Amino acid sequence: MTYCVGILVEQGLVMMADTRTNAGLDNVATFRKLHVFEKPGQKLFSLCTAGNLAVTQSIVSHLREGMKDPETKKIERLIDMSTMFEAAQFVGKAIRKVFEIDGSALEQHASSFDVTMLLGGQIKGEPMRLFMLYKAGNFIEATQDTCFLQIGEHKYGKPILDRAVQYGTDMYDALKLGLISMDSTMRSNLGVGLPVDLIVQSRDSLGFDVRRRIEAGEPYFHDLRERWSAALRQAHQAIPKPPYGTGGA
Repeated sequence: MTYCVGILVEQGLVMMADTRTNAGLDNVATFRKLHVFEKPGQKLFSLCTAGNLAVTQSIVSHLREGMKDPETKKIERLIDMSTMFEAAQFVGKAIRKVFEIDGSALEQHASSFDVTMLLGGQIKGEPMRLFMLYKAGNFIEATQDTCFLQIGEHKYGKPILDRAVQYGTDMYDALKLGLISMDSTMRSNLGVGLPVDLIVQSRDSLGFDVRRRIEAGEPYFHDLRERWSAALRQAHQAIPKPPYGTGGA
């Protein structure tokens, strides 16, 4: 299991992913699920992956090393795409390519072809965009009305984002809310865990404002967890008790 989230606000983009993978309680490991594709000053893409680790790693390798175009016979890579829409189409093409190679074998061994991805970023002269791709290679795009997308174990973090994130939200408030949603997910699902990789990218900067990995014991994240827990306790204590039962209305 995993949890990844992308938040596209007016000021820019926040993307983050946990790193925990497990194949049983005694086989837990750490693998990067937030991948960066960059042509300095020209293009900057971030890709979050969820699902079968062997499948997602194969897809990322195709995106980095390239695939042959059937018409031109040229090798094309993700970083060669000229628009964000083309980039999303290319990721979908890589997903279908890996399915052609491995899909039937996975099914024969009772293993599913399970993959979802988030692709966000910007190309110089183009708008910043955020997409979510499915295992069929099709995709949807974040909008001003729905400005965040999640993959993996998303149900625990979604209520926080639903209540608080809007397109006009400050970019660093979006980062804070994303981290709260990540903490809430980790609290409720042991399949999601630290370290957490994250990026913050200002619109039109074509570079990172923040690119870091949050490890266990990181001071800000530890403080955020404690403050959020305390705030929830104070909030529920401040709400009047229900007027039900003995002595109720």
